[in-house]
Amino acid sequence: MGNRGAKKGPRVLVVDDEPETIKYVGANLRARGYDVLSASDGRSALKAASENVVDLIILDIMIPGPDGFEVCQAIRRLSDVPIIMLSARGQEKDIVRALDLGADDYLTKPFGVEEMLARVRSVLRRRSQTGVMLRAPLVVGELSIDFAARRVTAQGGEVRLTPTEYGLLAHLAINAGRVLTHRALLQAVWGPEYGDETEYLWAYVRRLRRKIEPDPSNPIYILTEPGVGYYLQRTA
Repeated sequence: MGNRGAKKGPRVLVVDDEPETIKYVGANLRARGYDVLSASDGRSALKAASENVVDLIILDIMIPGPDGFEVCQAIRRLSDVPIIMLSARGQEKDIVRALDLGADDYLTKPFGVEEMLARVRSVLRRRSQTGVMLRAPLVVGELSIDFAARRVTAQGGEVRLTPTEYGLLAHLAINAGRVLTHRALLQAVWGPEYGDETEYLWAYVRRLRRKIEPDPSNPIYILTEPGVGYYLQRTA
C-alpha cells in the first residue's frame, strides 16, 4: 500500500466508467473535505486499491472487466475496506449478490447528494467504531467473542470479519438470547436512517454463518425467528 502523505480527510476511491458520475461524486465528496481518487475500469481500480491506502471504495457494478462484482470479491480477499456498490439496475438479486460478496452498502442510480453522503458517513462510522467495551468475552460452544480486542474465534481458529460483519455479530452477542427485529438490527448496525433493507440482513447473516457455524445450513449460533428477526443462542 502507498503512503497516505498529506491527505485532507478520509480517502475515497470512486470507480465508474461514466465520467459524469466520477465528476458528480468526486466534486461533492471534495466539497465536504474528502480526498478522492478515481478509476474507470476494474483493472485500474484494483491497481489503485493496492497502491493507495483508502478508507472507502465507491464501486460501480457495470465497469469494464473485471466488473464490479469481481473487483469487490478480489478486494475482500485482501482487505476489509468499506465498499459501497453502485448500479443503475437496482434489482434485488444484484443487491443481494453485492452484499453477499462483501459490499457494505448499495446505491441505485440516480441518487441524490444527501443520500450518498449519508451512506458514506454510515460506513465510515462503522469502520471507526473501536468496539472496546467493559464487557467479558462471550463464549457459546466453540464460538468466542472478545469485545475489547474485537477478536472472534470459532472451531479453534480466528475468524476474520469486516467492520459490518463484526458490528452485526457483536450486537447479536451483546443481546444474546433476545430476538432482535430486522429494523432494530439495521438501525443499530447500519444506522438510524436504515430500517427496511432486510436484504442487507439476509446477506450478512448468511456471510456470518458461513464463517462461524460448523454447518451453515443448520446454524446453532445465529438463529432466525421467522418474520421477526434474529438472535444469538446463549448455549450451543
